This record gives sequence, C-alpha cells and structure tokens, in this order.
Amino acid sequence: MKTLNVDVAVIGGGTAGLGAYRAAKAHTDSVVMIEGGPYGTTCARVGCMPSKLLIAAAESVHQIEKAPQFGVHPQGDIHIDGKQVMQRIKSERDRFVGFVLEGVDEIPAEDKIRGYAQFIDNSTLVVDGHTQINAQRIVIATGSRPAYPAVWNELGDRLVINDDVFDWDDLPQSVAVFGPGVIGLELGQALHRLGVEVKVFGVGGQVGPLTDPEVMAYADKTFQEEFYLDADVKVERMVRNEDKVEIDFINRSGETERFEVDFVLAATGRRPNVDNLGLENTPVELDAKGVPTADPYTMQTSVENIFISGDASNQIPLLHEAADQGRIAGDNAGRFPDIRAGLRRSTISAVFSDPQIAMVGESLRQISQRLGTCGCFETGTVSFEGQGRSRVMLRNKGILNVYGEQGTGRFLGAEMMGPNAEHLAHLLAWAHQNKMTISQMLDMPFYHPVIEEGVRTALRDLNAKLHLGPEMIKHCLDCGPGC
Repeated sequence: MKTLNVDVAVIGGGTAGLGAYRAAKAHTDSVVMIEGGPYGTTCARVGCMPSKLLIAAAESVHQIEKAPQFGVHPQGDIHIDGKQVMQRIKSERDRFVGFVLEGVDEIPAEDKIRGYAQFIDNSTLVVDGHTQINAQRIVIATGSRPAYPAVWNELGDRLVINDDVFDWDDLPQSVAVFGPGVIGLELGQALHRLGVEVKVFGVGGQVGPLTDPEVMAYADKTFQEEFYLDADVKVERMVRNEDKVEIDFINRSGETERFEVDFVLAATGRRPNVDNLGLENTPVELDAKGVPTADPYTMQTSVENIFISGDASNQIPLLHEAADQGRIAGDNAGRFPDIRAGLRRSTISAVFSDPQIAMVGESLRQISQRLGTCGCFETGTVSFEGQGRSRVMLRNKGILNVYGEQGTGRFLGAEMMGPNAEHLAHLLAWAHQNKMTISQMLDMPFYHPVIEEGVRTALRDLNAKLHLGPEMIKHCLDCGPGC
C-alpha cells in the first residue's frame, strides 16, 4: 500500500471540496484532494444548472400558452419535441460540467487521489485499500445523495431521482413526483408544462421550504390550480406492473384513485454522505442524524484537526453556502492552529417554480422559536394579485411577508411566493446582512412601475405595525396607479 504524508487532506472534489482545497493551498503546498465519484459538482451535473435548463424550456411553452390573454394568438398547436428538449439540456449541462472540469484539470495530478476514503483514526485515511494518507488536518466535503424509502427499490428502473432525469433521451408520458420540496416542485411543474402528466405527492402537508403558514397555504393553493398536488397524501398501494408503476391513493375528494405512470421520481430529500467514512474510528461528535457537529463560523468539528463543509455538514445545503463553507474549512485547515471565524452571509434560498418561492434571513419558525409569542416581532404583508407591474405582465400571483423586531425596528427576514422572487430576495438579503431597520429600507429608492414596489408596500405595512411609521394609506399615489 502506498503511503502519503500531507498537511491537509480534503475528502471530496465537489463545490465545497474544491473550495477547501484551494483555500488550504494558500497556506501550504502539502494538500491532497480525494474523490471517488465523478468530478463536476452536483450543481453542474445533476442539480441547479440542468434543472434550470428544464425549467427554461417549460417557461417558453407557458409563455406561448399565456399569449392569448394579451390578445396575441399563435397559429397552430404547440408541438413539444421531447428529444430536442432533452438534447439541449444534456448539451448545455455537459458544457457547464466542462467548465468545472477545466478547473479540476488545473490541479496538479499528484494532488488528486482517486477513490473513497475512510478514517482509521483522527489523522489517518485509507483510500480504497491502495493508499494510506497520514494527514495533520482533514476536511470532510463528501456532499450528499438522494434519500427515499428502501422499499421503493422494488420499482427497479421505474424509480428515478433527479440525477436520472437529466439523462433521459426523451420526455416520458407520465411521472409521479414524491416530495413537494424544492426539487419536486421545480421538476414537477416543469415536466407538467412540457406536456408530461404529473401528480405531486407529499406527506405531512409541507410545501417547499416555507415555514410561514399563510405563505405556504397560498403556495399550496396556487400549485393546485395548475397541476395535481396533494402535500399530505395517503398511498394505499404502489407496485410495478411491467414497464409501468400503478399507484392507488386517496385523492383530495376522499376517493380511491389509480395513477399509472412511466416513472416514480423520488424527491424526498437528501442525506449527507458521512455514513461510510469510518467516523466510528474517531471521537468526532455526531448529531441525531449521524452528522458531525461543527462550529458554523469555523467549520471545525469536536476534533480540532477535522473540519467539515458543504452538504456533508447538513447545515444549509445550497451551492453558495457550500462554497463559503469550503473556503472557511480549507482556510482553517491550512492555517491551523490559527483558527479564524469566516464570513457567514445572510441566508437566502429560492425555489425556481412559477411563481417563485424565496426565503431570506430568519424564517418565521426561527423567529418564533427565538422570540416566542411575546409580541416582540410583527409581520408586514403584500399581495401581488393587485400589484401594478405584476398585473401588467399577467404575473400577479403571490404574497410577501416581511418580519421586523419591535423596539429596534430591525428587519429580521422574509418568506414569499411571487413574480421575480429571486430578485426581491437578493434585495432583502442585502438589507438583512447590513442589519438595516425597516425605516432605513424604506429610505431606499423605488422606481415606478416595478415589482419591487410590492416590497415597499409590505415594509410600510410592517413599519406601521411596529409603531415606527404612519398607518398604511389604502390608495397611495406617490408611486403612481396600480401599486
């Protein structure tokens, strides 16, 4: 067996792993990156980028279907070429992966170890039985994988995860999506708009990542108006029948219904890839899910020379968070024992459905848990149904709730569903990271007519409830009609 002695070993070559490797290399040349799977990052290969390609195709169909509402009538029926749709998705996906691989290729060959690593002790790793690595510091950046009930494996190749969708050569006729979270909503709605018969099922009533009951109820109602969604379904039977899957479920009318599909898409969450690392051979403290606990500002675990980052940490499984965590973990592993707190930005997340869903800062659940029900915070709201620019574009669906602290007037967070929510969320996230008050946010410029005027309406509502501003004027004219 080959033996290597290094300062830092990074387990994983995805977004977090690459960030950790490069950050550690700024302090020492003695760094290796271990990867057993394909390079290319989850985002580029099977996550955010290919899913947005599918969504973009679906949006183009939707715009044509909406055109008659503007008095514009396309000639003839819409023809969706599923093979051409998937060909473009795979072609562009491969292009994005190629950009990542170019960066990987720039890493010296001697720094890249192929295989799966396991801990022997706090500072010793064995890679696939061929290499022993004695590392003074170790960064775990092993990512995550889809999680679903093991019994579903009986469906064989009729069971797919989001990774599989982007390898299809053609669009199927029917799909049952289990899990109305981020992945399930994005893929389910996109497939529906591309002509696939889709039903989306969930358990427990959760829709997306939302915690605000008012926003979640609005989202549930809005999606149900477009495609079948039951966020708390009772499935009586799900079995494979040749090349189909038969699903018997109690529908929203309380009747038993059968849905025969080409595929069952499991979008029921992801699991950190830490269960096969041999962590039992170390004293690293684990949480209830078996994931190493770590300081969110240093990414240091309970064992001082072991760090964790990205989806493996199970803190905030988003690409930009993985990149930040990777840099922090790699920097501290490289400069050890001079551990420093890294920049953690205000939380921002988005679901690229239509309307989009977004969350900024603290969620309503987090605020309620921290401040309780003592009346220490208030909620400002706006509906996009009557908002001027949204109605102009026939995109007037949505609701925005913003939360502010009594006394200080500080902006705490927001949950929303609405048009251009991804852009509204960025504005609000910048305000949150700068610890702005609601009054300061209202001092910022708002053009007319723009969707962002809806943000101002919600902030004004909140400011009045915090007793820091005047009562809301029902038909305010300082920003023109239709606001």
